[in-house]
This record gives sequence, structure tokens and C-alpha cells, in this order.
Amino acid sequence: MTTDTFRSGNIHNRNSQRSTLLKVVILGDGGVGKSCLMNRFVSNHFDEHNFYTIGVEFLNKDIEINGESYTLQIWDTAGQERFKTLRTPFYRGSDICLLTYAVDDRTSFKNLALWRSEFLYYADVEEASTFPFIVVGNKVDVSESEKQVTTEEARAWCAENGDPPLVETSAKDATNVEAAFAAAVAAWARLEARLEHPLVEDTVDLSKQLSPQRSSCCMPLTEMGGMKIDMIRNIYDTNQHFWKEHLEFVCIWKEHNASQIELIPKMVFTVFRMYKDIVPKDVRDFYFP
Repeated sequence: MTTDTFRSGNIHNRNSQRSTLLKVVILGDGGVGKSCLMNRFVSNHFDEHNFYTIGVEFLNKDIEINGESYTLQIWDTAGQERFKTLRTPFYRGSDICLLTYAVDDRTSFKNLALWRSEFLYYADVEEASTFPFIVVGNKVDVSESEKQVTTEEARAWCAENGDPPLVETSAKDATNVEAAFAAAVAAWARLEARLEHPLVEDTVDLSKQLSPQRSSCCMPLTEMGGMKIDMIRNIYDTNQHFWKEHLEFVCIWKEHNASQIELIPKMVFTVFRMYKDIVPKDVRDFYFP
């Protein structure tokens, strides 16, 4: 059995090579601990009273696995059905998907198939059988009497659904949280190694995208909360309907994140400045009447 070596933190490649940017989406029912898993992994923090996610949230983390550097852009999605129109457009461009359930919530386990199908549809995955899914059974810190899903049941589900790796975790006490993300990256790396064509990085070089004549006010884009350029593309590669849905999400998000109230509006405005020639006029008028 191969053991993957894992190191997190601020990674600086000795050969000055860029780290590989991977978009990781965490899916699952509300309350299974998706936000807690992300926060434990990124900042080693656990909040016992974490609120439900509104729409989507994301964080970045640099890691090193088997000597290779990666930047994980981790997207935490709302599990409630009413936020479906807000979360699904962000599935596009994903490299890895964590299907998450809580071991003390059998319904969340039964819904894994629904989450998998939703992701495959909205992410427009070409080959479902090879996409790097990881199944995460969270809250293993609960007592045996509280557990409703056994490890054997979870393994059987995996065997029937493409045989993705299974990792049982506890965001509360940090059990196997790093192992889950390491397994996810390892699964992606194995897939890339099997591909016949070379890896095409899902990143954009700003120096090549922006002409020297453009105003420098567009340049701080990557400084906005660790925002990466592929997020711009994820939002941009959508139809007009989503732009309007996204504005609704912005309004809701602002109400619950007052301390970061300017982040998303600035990001949207910067997109328009960079790509104003291809943004539909009615969309521009909708955002900035």
C-alpha cells in the first residue's frame, strides 16, 4: 500500500515552479459538517456553533504531497435545496469532489447518490467513471450508539458507485481531515498520470491576459480574499440567468457577512472592467443600472 507524504502551510517550490491549482468542491446535506471540515483543514479551527452556509464559500490552502506543490481552492456549498440555483453553477471547472455524509445521519448517507448525480450533471463531467470523487463520513467522534452508518455500508456504497476512496473523519477532533484532502489530491494525481495527453493547468496568467495599456486598478484581483482567476471563469462561463441568480446570492451573502461586505461586489466590478467588451449589455445594466 502506497503512503502519500503530506505537508501543509506556505509552500515555496525550490525550483520556482508554480503549484498546481485544484478546485475542490465539498457536497452533502446541510449539517453534515462541510464547513467544519474546510475550516479545520485550512485554519485548524473548529466552531461548535457553526451556522449553515448561505450559497457558497471558499478558502485556499497550499499543500505539498509526495514532493509536489498544490494550491487547493476549496468550495463549501449550501446543502439546503433552496440554495440549489446558487451553488450548482460553481460546480463547473471542479477537479475534485468530496461527497460528504455524517455517520450519525442515515438520510445524509442515502442522499450521496443524489449529490453525485447533481454534481455530474451541473459540472458537465465527460467521464463519470474516472472523475476523482472522495466519500467522506464525518462525525466519527460520536458514540457508537449514535452511529447510523457503518464503515461496511459505506464501503459497499463506494464499490457500487465507481469505487471512490472512503475516509471517515471528525472535524471536531481533527481525525483524518488532512488524510481526506490528501486522498483527494492523490486520486486526482493518479488520474492525471493515466491520461495520455499532458496536463493543461486550469489557471490563467494575468500578465498575458491584460495588455500594458489597461489600468492597474484591475490587478489586485488575486488579492481579494485569495480569489483565483478560475473563479472568474467559473462565474463567466454561465448564462444570463445565473448572473441574476448570482446577484440575489450577493445580497443574501452580504447580510450574513457584514465584515466582508465589499468582497464580492468588488470582484464583480473587476470582472466587468477586465471583460467589459464581452459582458452582455443587459447584464451590465442589471448589476450597475
